[in-house]
Amino acid sequence: MAVALPKNFSEVRQHLQQPLIRNSFFIMASSFVAAGFGFFFWMIAARFYSQADVGIATALMSSMGLLILISRLGLDQSVIRFFPTRDKNRVLGTAVLVPTAVALGAGLFFIATVDVLAPELAIVRSIAPLYLVILGSYSVTWVFEGAFNALRKSEHYFALNLLYGTRILFLVPLVFLGAVGIFGAFGLSFILGLVLALILLARCSVRPTPCVDRVFLREAWQFSAGAYVAGILMSAPNMLIPIMVLNVLGAESTANYYITYAIVSILFMIPYAFTTSLFVEGSHGGEMKRSVLRTLASMFALLIPAIIGLSLFGEQILNLIGKDYVEGMALLRVLAASALFVSVCQTFISVAKVRNDIRSLVVLSGFISVALLGLGYTLMNRFGLIGMGYAWLATYVAGTLLVGLILKKKGWL
Repeated sequence: MAVALPKNFSEVRQHLQQPLIRNSFFIMASSFVAAGFGFFFWMIAARFYSQADVGIATALMSSMGLLILISRLGLDQSVIRFFPTRDKNRVLGTAVLVPTAVALGAGLFFIATVDVLAPELAIVRSIAPLYLVILGSYSVTWVFEGAFNALRKSEHYFALNLLYGTRILFLVPLVFLGAVGIFGAFGLSFILGLVLALILLARCSVRPTPCVDRVFLREAWQFSAGAYVAGILMSAPNMLIPIMVLNVLGAESTANYYITYAIVSILFMIPYAFTTSLFVEGSHGGEMKRSVLRTLASMFALLIPAIIGLSLFGEQILNLIGKDYVEGMALLRVLAASALFVSVCQTFISVAKVRNDIRSLVVLSGFISVALLGLGYTLMNRFGLIGMGYAWLATYVAGTLLVGLILKKKGWL
């Protein structure tokens, strides 16, 4: 089915007002704002903090992201899937209360066993209260962000990301704390974001009820369980890789990887924005085939010039952050090339969620997770940091081929 291109201004305006495109725009704008603030955050951190401090701080952030991921139980995805049909206040209250309790429990376990799980992060024991407060705030705001997208109010998600930029303001005053200063600046923005999110939800007539809605949990569990497993499989490598790099190559290489990945993640934000909006529209009953074609066309139209531009000017961007980070240029180019294949895999994942095809969702997610971590560890030991880039590209090329095989088997091609 061909997608008709708009031919005049009125058609362009009408095209942009479609929920799929409008929400994709705000999600993408949010991602770009986050990336822009992130760039300046790390540029300032690199100027005022040592490379070792940056490496430790990024590993702390990754450990927290991993705990959040484990604690989701798929309920953040169920908010999007079930918001159109159920009591929003009870759904949101349940999706906040249950995962946040799990996250805090997991945080306590991590702190108690850090000497075994991640000895390089033993500093977390001395900042346990701060770590848990930030962990709780991060957990709640994560769910609220999904709620704004589910409400088709992605402009509020955009406002939250603007507020998160305040973390830059805390960097210099906290420099005397070293790695903890970077981590604290990161966390304070989520505490502020939690306050703003509650205000914006109230304006949408949504006030999370602090409860455990057992009926919702039962109805959502079949979907949530599959989405939970797939979410962990897809996202865990992003959280584990910085810790793996820290243990294999050291703090300086971890800083190089994290900074380089943070820059390239601008590209990954494009498929994230469009495929999240695709999932929302599919959950509201939108026509999927036309939406998928429109999503792919829009993503590639933005990704191709962005990849070329980043490959040409990436060295200057890295140099702005610090001369020590320019050696990540080769890694940057390889990661950037993988973005096209990431977009295909992410599109399929959204389609599988809408169709409730959990088996295919888990198969693809499991393959990507195992391949990325396994290849990453192997190639990093052989080639150094660039080996992680080779692993990214090879994994997502293979993932795209697997998507083709699944589509052919199901007769969707």
